[in-house]
Amino acid sequence: MAYQSFEDLQVWQRSTRLSVDLTNHLVDCKDYAFKNQVLRSVISIPSNIAEGAERQSDKEFRYFLNVAKGSAAELRTQLYIGMETKLIDKELSKEMIKELKELSSMMQGLISSLDEKLNT
Repeated sequence: MAYQSFEDLQVWQRSTRLSVDLTNHLVDCKDYAFKNQVLRSVISIPSNIAEGAERQSDKEFRYFLNVAKGSAAELRTQLYIGMETKLIDKELSKEMIKELKELSSMMQGLISSLDEKLNT
């Protein structure tokens, strides 16, 4: 896993794009509690990836990837709720849930790679 900076990581790039897209979509949402919770979750994903990548150990990076994965699962749940309550467009929710599943797989791949490195 060779990278110079967290900005080089595709998982960070894609999760940042998702954060921007969802933030823009919710700009007019009047359910402030829902909006706040969703935005906290979506912003947490690339933020934790970045924080972990900048730490000085693989063990810490692994920890922050797990936190980011947890935030992705939290956001998927919120998107399901937003879809059912019509706070978020159904098709957009489905697209974002698909992207979140891919991001979670990418994070799991990084975690597995770090596990191999830590166990050698």
